[in-house]
Amino acid sequence: MTYELIVGLEVHAQLLTETKAFCRCPNHYGDPPNTLTCPTCLGMPGALPVLNRDVVRQATKLALALQATIHPHCKFDRKNYFYPDLPKGYQISQYDEPFSTGGYLDIETTAGAKRIRITRAHIEEDAGKSMHMADGSTVVDMNRCGVPLVEIVSEPDFRTPQEAGAYVATVRELLRYVGVCDGNMERGSLRCDVNISVRPARQTALNERVEIKNLNSIRAVERAIEWERQRQIKVYDTGGIIKRETLLWDEATEELRAMRRKEGSDDYRYFPEPDLVVLNVDPGYVSEIRAQLPEMPWERRRRYREDLSLHEEAVSVLASDRPLGDYFEALLRAGVEPRSAANWIQGEVRRALLDRDLTIEEFPLSPDGLAELIRAVEKDTISLSKAKDVFRTMLADGRSASKIIEDEGLRQEGDSGELRPLLEELLKRFPDELSRYRAGKKNLFGFFMGEAMKVTAGKANPKVLNGILQELLNA
Repeated sequence: MTYELIVGLEVHAQLLTETKAFCRCPNHYGDPPNTLTCPTCLGMPGALPVLNRDVVRQATKLALALQATIHPHCKFDRKNYFYPDLPKGYQISQYDEPFSTGGYLDIETTAGAKRIRITRAHIEEDAGKSMHMADGSTVVDMNRCGVPLVEIVSEPDFRTPQEAGAYVATVRELLRYVGVCDGNMERGSLRCDVNISVRPARQTALNERVEIKNLNSIRAVERAIEWERQRQIKVYDTGGIIKRETLLWDEATEELRAMRRKEGSDDYRYFPEPDLVVLNVDPGYVSEIRAQLPEMPWERRRRYREDLSLHEEAVSVLASDRPLGDYFEALLRAGVEPRSAANWIQGEVRRALLDRDLTIEEFPLSPDGLAELIRAVEKDTISLSKAKDVFRTMLADGRSASKIIEDEGLRQEGDSGELRPLLEELLKRFPDELSRYRAGKKNLFGFFMGEAMKVTAGKANPKVLNGILQELLNA
């Protein structure tokens, strides 16, 4: 029997706020365990939560980027469950009146573009982190308790593991573009839960689903979905039934294992958070945030393809990384031709970033400084090969392109009045080669060009030199 895969995703994005969602504890990663806590995020008696204004601002930016509807009124709820890393015994989340609903995100698949519907994007707090030690014990770090999240819930629109992977990659790109999450899956600032079921190909009703928790890489998302798809098909083919349960992906063995019975909304005993008032979001505030949104990655891709005529590799590199694309935009504003700017970023700039283990924000050469060098090449002041040497020198000692060109005598000679006598003398030195060239041995042009570069010490403009040499040889 042929089965159809049905997958929905829940992506948890940790917001880039200075402090936690409902207290003043720093929102940092990597501090010593249990050092970023207070009575509020630990749920001590008498401690009351206060909503962080920046959480609302960042959630608004993300909801707008997802084309979601931001509701003028929403409330917070307590999601009750017991787990060692949840000291309060409940998580502040949103249930029946979330911050935003609807929206969509377009992804690229092998079959072309596909639109994924968004169910909701709501605000909640994170739990702590349980760490299972080699000796079999479990320790808990509460630093992450109260860290602000936006949970993005999709409709079950995915039909292949690759579509799910492409969606997570697109969400991560969007989060970085709007500046609300760093998208670092290894550190846990972006995590993904998968709801998966299979059904006979022509069946319209959904079968029972299974949840896979806390996947922290795109590869893990795709591998876990494929693993569970095969398992469920085998269960149905042997006459079994699928139980609703929560599974964990074991990265070492690349297998899924049962974690617990899957809870439903009734098990969580949702009720309104009594210590937080209803959140009112003014439409004027939303409009103000909308005006601050950057150009979206899909808009930038379209512009690079259609308006700048960049080749697809350049489009992919420059549009997928907002800071790198912003550097490119700065080069354009400095007067550099788009393809030249793209080629330099893809080549010399990215190579230097990799060699020095830097991000483009840490790159010591400003767009204006690089633009000066590229313009020197475009004006034939210096050759491209020499310009790459100048680029490396600029990074090494901080001098400007023009300063290095003058100090090291790299300026190309383009005055035909000065070059012509030198080349006339050159041809007199090689009468035999000149006769053979004029008799039809045109491949000797390379010989003459090489000798001409020696005579001019490599400082002549190759284009000008080529033209004069052609004229004299064919006279």
